[in-house]
Amino acid sequence: MDYTIALLSGDGIGPEIMDEAVKVLEAVAQQFGHHFTFHPGLIGGVAIRETGNPFPDETAQICREADAILFGAIGDPKYDRDPDAKIRPEQGLLAMRRELGLFANIRPLRVYKELSTLSPLKEDRVAGTDLVIVRELTGGLYFGEPRELRDNGRVAVDTCLYSISEIERIARVAFELARLRRKKVTLVDKANVLETSRLWRRTVKQMAPGYPDIEVDFLYVDNAAMQLILNPARFDVILTENLFGDILSDESSVISGSIGLLPSASIGEDAALFEPIHGSYPEGTGKSIANPLATILSAAMMLRMALHLGEEATSVEQAVNQAIQNEILTPDLPTRHPKTTGEVGNFVAQAISGY
Repeated sequence: MDYTIALLSGDGIGPEIMDEAVKVLEAVAQQFGHHFTFHPGLIGGVAIRETGNPFPDETAQICREADAILFGAIGDPKYDRDPDAKIRPEQGLLAMRRELGLFANIRPLRVYKELSTLSPLKEDRVAGTDLVIVRELTGGLYFGEPRELRDNGRVAVDTCLYSISEIERIARVAFELARLRRKKVTLVDKANVLETSRLWRRTVKQMAPGYPDIEVDFLYVDNAAMQLILNPARFDVILTENLFGDILSDESSVISGSIGLLPSASIGEDAALFEPIHGSYPEGTGKSIANPLATILSAAMMLRMALHLGEEATSVEQAVNQAIQNEILTPDLPTRHPKTTGEVGNFVAQAISGY
């Protein structure tokens, strides 16, 4: 099969980790008889430098024409040092989400047994943790109107707004994902206080009979935040709104002990973006120490979710497992003999070739 993939390397270590993901995808293509055509596009700081726009029209077109989008990292310390900068690299990611209609953020969390000592939680607490947070991306307090200052700036207003159709489309993503996993969805809300949360709960309850194979339960967000620390293994798929999802997904990312292992996806009706959750790590740029595994695992998510190549995705995940078990790891992870970014990518690619 032939597939077209948009490659948005971005800033900092983005090009280095993207090179390793491409290396792995080429190994998949050779092993399984596919052909991937890669179309690079500019985004973030590098796009500002070359075009003045953090998400140029040319990049948007590349994304629209691709079967899937693989994204590296975004951010440049030049702009961090200038709080008054009108154009910033991060605006490119927000513009891409908006223009491509990416409404569902999917962030898996798996704790690898071999690396469980990295977690700030005790090993018995994190053992068996394998969950996914499904966060609504385009509604809620982030985008609700009105948002304004009143009374000469002494009063601020933000509006949380959701419709049934917005809730239904993100809930369908969670239900369908649960069918591929352990068949449990937990809706996280604040239905004892917020009208929008009550709408979320009513809507999900009305949808649940359409998924009789899925167990559905409900948690208030404060309790969910505690349960993520007390017993993260109890969760399978967590479904929640934009603000709660932002907070809970960042909380969950700490549990694994390393953001260098965590992939993510942002899904729309007609586009799908896959990216590691970490940033551009400018201080590590060009030193061959960046951990490529989160980007490689994002490529695995892309294979499974966007291209519907399940066996191919499994081959990548198993190759990553082998790298971890054999301590073929970059210096950010515990290993007696740290490897370079390229050496880790080479190992994963070679393991796929022997799949």
